Amino acid sequence: MDDKLAMLRAVPLFVGLDDGELEAVGGLCDEVDMPAGRELITEGTFGNEFFLILSGDVRISRNGATLRVLGPGDFLGEIALVDHGRRSATATCATDCRLLVLGHREFHSLLDAQPDIRVHVLEALARRVRQLAPDQDL
Repeated sequence: MDDKLAMLRAVPLFVGLDDGELEAVGGLCDEVDMPAGRELITEGTFGNEFFLILSGDVRISRNGATLRVLGPGDFLGEIALVDHGRRSATATCATDCRLLVLGHREFHSLLDAQPDIRVHVLEALARRVRQLAPDQDL
């Protein structure tokens, strides 16, 4: 689990978590194997899961055009953990993949049970918003 926790620690949403908090998040994750060709996320649908790629490659596409290919250590769907919003792209396993999967409902149960984690996640989201729109904080 140490390697998986190290990979989770690199996710911007989880950067401020201490070891115990990160272990709590990791404990909610399911490790799953997905075959090449399996669609993980469909553009335009509502998101419920976060995925961390342990092995394999995932193709990200929008309107059928490939945007990029993600590999081990990369992640997708972290914003869906927070807002349960529509997916902006489709993600398909380009190869057989091993993934850590964290569901929206489980994540929110953890945030309710551990308010310190909620604070860290909100701070991480605020940092991300500032990076995306630095001139908006007037």
